[in-house]
Amino acid sequence: SGINAEYGSSGINAEYGDKLKTLALEHDFMIFEDRKFADLGSTVQKQFSGGVHRISSWADFINAHVVVGPGIVSGLRSVAQGQSLILIAQMSAAGNLCTPEYTSTAVRLAEENGDFVSGFICTARVTDREEFLNFVPGVHISASGDNLGQQYVSPDAAIRRGADVVIVGRGIYRSECPAEAAREYRDACRKTFTDISEKE
Repeated sequence: SGINAEYGSSGINAEYGDKLKTLALEHDFMIFEDRKFADLGSTVQKQFSGGVHRISSWADFINAHVVVGPGIVSGLRSVAQGQSLILIAQMSAAGNLCTPEYTSTAVRLAEENGDFVSGFICTARVTDREEFLNFVPGVHISASGDNLGQQYVSPDAAIRRGADVVIVGRGIYRSECPAEAAREYRDACRKTFTDISEKE
């Protein structure tokens, strides 16, 4: 299991990151910082390793857009401390600019950097290569979207589209009981994975 540190990240500083990492080790979870890096290699080096957040000291996974080209992967890799990069190949927002060519570029960059890139943010599986995970965002049990372009899919739909990992945000953190909501999503995902496995 994992935690996405994006929400409330304005309050994350070096001390908070250290405490979060200690909890992750104690309770056996991984931390995904959903920063969505999208700048020149030299700039993302500083954003990832420096500043008040010192992300490279506590995050297990980070993600990045490939719009800048291969330099962003090189820049992040150069200051990584064991993290794994997830490339954004597709997005769940209406009207996004992730064309098939853009997605193909993300897959190619991942293949060229397989020792650092572990997968993709995508709305459906973008590669069958087993060394890469497909992380599907915008998963919500009961909502279909919001008024700002978010398009949700159910846990079942996300998994049937090829998700290895589902990303749930508001469905958990905006619920009355986040712990119970997290269990509900976990159980829904397990059910679909079990159904698929039994049919194979």
